Amino acid sequence: METQIKTTTDSWQLLERSIIYYGDRPVGTVAASDPSVEALNYDQCFVRDFVSSALVFLLNGRADIVRNFLIETLALQSSDKQMDYSHAGRGLMPASFKVMNEGSHHYLVADFGEHAIGRVTPVDSCLWWLIVLRAYVKATGDLDLAYQPDFQQGIVWILKLCLADRFDMYPTILVPDGAFMIDRRMGVDGHPLEIQALFYAALQSAREMLLPGYKRDIYLEVINQRLGALSYHLRQYYWLDLKRLNNIYRYRSEEFGTSAINKFNIYPDSIPEWVHDWMPEQGGYLVGNLSPARMDFRFFALGNLMAIMSSLVTAQEAQLIMSLIEQRWQDLVGHMPMKICYPAIADQEWKILTGCDPKNVPWSYHNGGNWPVLLWFLVGAAIKTGRMELAQRAMEIAERRLADDGWPEYYDGRYGRLVGKASRKYQTWTIAGFLLAKSMLENPEQADLISFREDPGTLDWLYKLQEF
Repeated sequence: METQIKTTTDSWQLLERSIIYYGDRPVGTVAASDPSVEALNYDQCFVRDFVSSALVFLLNGRADIVRNFLIETLALQSSDKQMDYSHAGRGLMPASFKVMNEGSHHYLVADFGEHAIGRVTPVDSCLWWLIVLRAYVKATGDLDLAYQPDFQQGIVWILKLCLADRFDMYPTILVPDGAFMIDRRMGVDGHPLEIQALFYAALQSAREMLLPGYKRDIYLEVINQRLGALSYHLRQYYWLDLKRLNNIYRYRSEEFGTSAINKFNIYPDSIPEWVHDWMPEQGGYLVGNLSPARMDFRFFALGNLMAIMSSLVTAQEAQLIMSLIEQRWQDLVGHMPMKICYPAIADQEWKILTGCDPKNVPWSYHNGGNWPVLLWFLVGAAIKTGRMELAQRAMEIAERRLADDGWPEYYDGRYGRLVGKASRKYQTWTIAGFLLAKSMLENPEQADLISFREDPGTLDWLYKLQEF
């Protein structure tokens, strides 16, 4: 018990030391404070990384930091974003920002992907921003902030960016490879599950934050329609359990017309060998991606856990996902919660999909590495599904290792036994994720800050689609 108290106290001190100040105002947290290596861009505040810190601050009376973060990132959204020969879309949120000081002059410099490895623009930043705004309002009751004209404009810009008509038939968002947490080439381009789950939660957040009135009514209709179509699409085509696997195994291909069962022309021979034995009798999950003639059968943790918390999946499906995690605990959790995707890609497939990325070797980094920040997502999903024993089991693993290992960014190995070879230590979202998971475990009602109930409006659209 004394060790646990010391770990919590030390982690709070580390989180406090990670806070970034803009003048005399706290506006975010640095990505990592590892004194043993060069900072590079880890001294910046990343929007996706700050989410864990934001929720911890909201639960512990430090809402001012989150408020300042929302205000400053909103200002960066509408600033000039000229990049080389192109212009970033209005509504885009930066991947990260940094405070620059020149004498008495302070200003923020944002990175919209033009400095990132691979120069990939982040798709998830604007989605996370909406989710954080909604959490801030739920925690503080400060709806006046969301109703300010600049915030309403920012929400509308994000909606226009995400809901724009494109060369696409599906209700999902089409994104490039490496445009979210998995920010390196990993063959997740197209319609990756993580972005669709975040999109679903972000649309629900926007719906709650829009100011009542004519404009809100217009967007409400569009949002509800998209939520219903998105939910139907993912539940219908991304869901995989043993029954569905058997159906795919017996699919006929090259079907044409409205009566086609194999609508995406998935070839049964494309089912990986590992799936046959890995899928339990009672369990299931949302696959990582889907496109014509291609189903990515990998299990992606963040997308599935966010699908539970956002009510993208049904209550029954949520239980089946948690059952799969329980039955495949060694593979998906192992020695550190939790593996970002399973299984790792290797050999020739690794060379082709990653471009021979030396950081993404099998069972490392985003190619099957274990990421402690996913602890709080696992705990949140376990709380929502009433699987408290899984949350407690995961927390005990984290408490045994994280502090002694120096709060690393990720772990390597098939079961997450090794601290990542290129892993930064004193990673802020690892620290914040631990504190958040521990706090939610002690006070399960806190999980409501990031959870969503299944909405009757969305269900109405689902019923319409099913009838159609």
